[in-house]
Amino acid sequence: MAQEGEGGVANAPLPDGSPGRAFVQGLLRLIVSVPALVLLSTSLGFGALARDGGFSFAHATFLAVIVFALPNQVVLIDQLARGATLAGAALAVTLTAVRLMPMTVTLVPMLRGSRRRPLLEILAAHFVAISTWIEGNRRLPALPQDLRLPFHLGGGSAVALMMVAGTVAGYTLVAGIPAIVTAALLFMTPLYFVLSLMATSRSRMDIAAIVLGCSLSPVLFLLAPGVDLLGTGLIGGTLAYVIGRRR
Repeated sequence: MAQEGEGGVANAPLPDGSPGRAFVQGLLRLIVSVPALVLLSTSLGFGALARDGGFSFAHATFLAVIVFALPNQVVLIDQLARGATLAGAALAVTLTAVRLMPMTVTLVPMLRGSRRRPLLEILAAHFVAISTWIEGNRRLPALPQDLRLPFHLGGGSAVALMMVAGTVAGYTLVAGIPAIVTAALLFMTPLYFVLSLMATSRSRMDIAAIVLGCSLSPVLFLLAPGVDLLGTGLIGGTLAYVIGRRR
């Protein structure tokens, strides 16, 4: 999953020179890649889910841009469709978004150049997602410091475009998408994330985290449904850290 094709845009030389070129290169690297296809497919499922949940076309498209995280969008749709209060839905979405905090904390400091740009850095933090985090960790260390922020913003713009395109298509074609296909499309993002982590794992801690996560999640789903993901992260992550720190 880490390879994105040979001889194409995704494997072009890293940008050098102007921030504008870095932005365009970041955009092209993600928009012509495996992650982009995964996002497009998953967003098709979200668009269908949003229409089934009674959301308008404008609301579904707005969520794709503003929430910018498919699991959070799905949780919001599900909560409101079940009749949850706005406060309850907001709390559920916030808890779901906690997973993005470690990604943001590790990625955003890499984007700071010689001159601070607070507004662009806030936008860059908004653009942190599974795909941009993986791509950023792969590409940013090889870039000059002042080109990292525009490169990441280009990648984030590509992700936003694919999410909106997929949501629009899924919302429009909902009548022809069976429920099982919608569920399968929504499952593609976590599947891509796991496969990408496996492909890029280098340390004992990384491997331990993946193995423990895959082992604990089905057990905790049966023992403690509702808090299974949280428990898997806390227990598996802690054990992986301990294993990784052992010499």
